[in-house]
Amino acid sequence: MDADDNHRGWAERSGDFSPEYYAQIGPNEVSETLATVFEHYAAEDASILELGCSSGRHLAHLHDRGYEDITGIDINDDSFEVMAEYFPELVDTGTFLTGAIEDLLPDFPDDKFDVVYSVETLQHVHPDDTWVFEEIARVSSDLVITAENEGNGPTRGRSGSEVSYVNDDFPLYHRNWKDEFSDLGLAQLLCEPGKRDTVRVFRVL
Repeated sequence: MDADDNHRGWAERSGDFSPEYYAQIGPNEVSETLATVFEHYAAEDASILELGCSSGRHLAHLHDRGYEDITGIDINDDSFEVMAEYFPELVDTGTFLTGAIEDLLPDFPDDKFDVVYSVETLQHVHPDDTWVFEEIARVSSDLVITAENEGNGPTRGRSGSEVSYVNDDFPLYHRNWKDEFSDLGLAQLLCEPGKRDTVRVFRVL
């Protein structure tokens, strides 16, 4: 699968792993972990960007805890219609942009956000587009947070290969996230493995 096909698959996705699928599930263990991380490491008025926010279940959880300077990016245009149905207060508060992170991040100025985070999004970035990790570091003035599958789940990331396919459908690229962002000059502050994902907190130096 090339980068364009990868983008197209997520932009047109319905059913499993679609915006409505995640909205119906709602906040989960990762949402709670993110809220705890924000409480310890981020200011109450932090400006926040979620990459691949889908219908906004994690941002809604943060919004419920008082964070209001919220921006989300998602490649699937249905995301924000679903968000308006399930999380209307979030829609009224935040700024939301449709597009690939590879297309949108270069338009932001340096240090635009205090915190940039992703949940199971960077693991789908095609190998041709890994330059976007540097863009993530560039637009954050303080923290970068990753919540990606690192083999925690029973069927993912255990084959030793660089890529696996979820339900024989879309690719999941296995990367060492500590190395990825340490090589860009960030310092890892926290590594918290969960049932499905590992949350890592990096500080921009």
